[in-house]
Amino acid sequence: MEPVSLQDFVCALDPASLPRVLRICSGVYFQGSIYEISGNECCLSTGDLIKVTQVCLQKVVCENPRTGQTIDISPTFRGHFSPLTGPQSYGSLEELLSATSHHSKKLPICFISAHRIVTEGRVVPEDQPLTLEDVEIHHGVYRARCVLDTEAQLLILHLPLSQKGPFWEWKPGASRPLLQALQDPGLKNLLFTCPTLPWRSLILRPQYEVQAIMHMRRTIVKIPSTLEVDVEDVTASSQHIHFIQPLLLSDALARGGPFPLATEILEVPEGPPIFLSPWVRSLRKGQRLYIHGLASSPWRVLVSTKGRKVPRHFMVSGAYQGKLRRRPREFPTAYDLLGALQSGQPLRVVATKDYEGDGAESPGFTSLAVGDRLEVLRSGQVHGAKGRDIDVLVCQRLSDQAKEEEEEEEDDYEEIDEDEVLLPLYCSSSFVEEMNDGRRYSLEDLITQFSLPCEVKVVAKDSGHPADPLPPFPGLRLEEKITEPFLVISLDSNPAVCFEIPPRWLDLSVVEAEGQPGPPAGPLPTATVEELTDAFYYSLRRLPTFENQPPPRPPKSQGLSGQKKQSRKEKAGQCSQVLELQEYPLLPKPKMKAPPQRVKDSSDTYSKVSTHKKGLRATKTNRKDPDDDEHDYEEVLEQFRNNL
Repeated sequence: MEPVSLQDFVCALDPASLPRVLRICSGVYFQGSIYEISGNECCLSTGDLIKVTQVCLQKVVCENPRTGQTIDISPTFRGHFSPLTGPQSYGSLEELLSATSHHSKKLPICFISAHRIVTEGRVVPEDQPLTLEDVEIHHGVYRARCVLDTEAQLLILHLPLSQKGPFWEWKPGASRPLLQALQDPGLKNLLFTCPTLPWRSLILRPQYEVQAIMHMRRTIVKIPSTLEVDVEDVTASSQHIHFIQPLLLSDALARGGPFPLATEILEVPEGPPIFLSPWVRSLRKGQRLYIHGLASSPWRVLVSTKGRKVPRHFMVSGAYQGKLRRRPREFPTAYDLLGALQSGQPLRVVATKDYEGDGAESPGFTSLAVGDRLEVLRSGQVHGAKGRDIDVLVCQRLSDQAKEEEEEEEDDYEEIDEDEVLLPLYCSSSFVEEMNDGRRYSLEDLITQFSLPCEVKVVAKDSGHPADPLPPFPGLRLEEKITEPFLVISLDSNPAVCFEIPPRWLDLSVVEAEGQPGPPAGPLPTATVEELTDAFYYSLRRLPTFENQPPPRPPKSQGLSGQKKQSRKEKAGQCSQVLELQEYPLLPKPKMKAPPQRVKDSSDTYSKVSTHKKGLRATKTNRKDPDDDEHDYEEVLEQFRNNL
């Protein structure tokens, strides 16, 4: 086959003959290395091979042959087209007559002109049908006697044989839809008429989108048929050529099989690794893999170790079969307590660090000593002494011994259970959760029954994972549940080693290879615990370091509250009324009878707190807390004001 333009090849192509292999005979390049425009391939090199798999009609350009004007119509255009002329155009009337005699045609014949004709004081419009009846000698010159039918009358015109065209033999045919007019090989390059379009005659120029496969291209290449490139059909001599089409793991996951699938790695994504497992080093170019399908568990849990200076991070599959036991959670501030508070779930904690309430900021703020037991109730706000609203945590102080709570008489519990404690969210006293749960949970049960984050200890390792790394750690923090599909993959060199890869974060480029793995003897032994690199862990968490810190302690300067100071003076001296931000359902009450609710004066609350624990909360301790070093300037400023 001789090289032809891509447009001519596509227009003459029979869709039933696809696929076809083409060789690019003259490449097309765009300045600036533009390889793709609007999703279409726009750069082809001479000698490239493409395998055409499908041709789609995009639009049809209707062209006025006289003016060159165009109109674009869609493939769903509902108008009907009638062919007007034969396939051949003629430059003059003499050529038209010669072709007629050559094909043994007899007069009269009908023809039309692409341009208007001016003769004998008359103007014949373009595309107006004329009937050539005979050739006569008129005034000593051979002329064609033509009849012009104007519907009002028949006019006889004598046109010289040298009259320039172009002329087309006019053969009106049956009307047909757009797609039929384009698919009929006998109607190519003919003039058509369409009643719904403004011109009497027009030329149809279809434009197609060629979908093809190219060597080492992952996706289908889309080429416009109007691209100025010459091609040659080499299908007959290219039967042995195999087009290598890369495949991403995400593509294999999206198409859903068939599995198992034998592949070979073409490219590994750049960047730091996401797992610290030994099999990661095997993921290199040329390594053969078997993709066995989707992992059984659709979710994973991010886990971090506790009790080490440098924590380690793991991703644990929902198929993990180890047994876990809950551990008390630790909360460094009241702000962390608020984050752990769940509606309908009681939260009881024990203070592990002394805290001295800031009575100057608000008389309702309570001091804590090591061993104080609290039940967290809700969040709220109080009016500070400087005219600011301060976010607080409302707690209820519990007795030191649970047995005493059960044996308290009704006259005694009011002093204990009504001891409401107000802690600012920046309170730096440490707390540990009070818990009495010795049950052994599976990971799935634990995630279902309790909210995350949750602290646990592995008390029985996963029997299907002999190298389970989790049991030696004294504590683990279950941080976040992730729902993401994973693919089960094994190495061709060691089929017994299976691992799970998330295509979203480790999207290998592979190519299908020959051969299939044998059927597995039993369930595939996949690792349910994978250690993460720090970089990948923090990219998953997406938590800046400062989000885990409590809010800063407010300064004692008066500049921020200057405008509100006068309006708040009387309220600051009288009470610090709690403004509840949100109401939680009533928490489970102690076994003793609960006291009636009442609004307490801030001075009463403060005095009750200061007399409850043998004076620890009423007197200032002389022991300096190292955490208070950042606020030494506030104490100096307060002493300076007192001296003034």
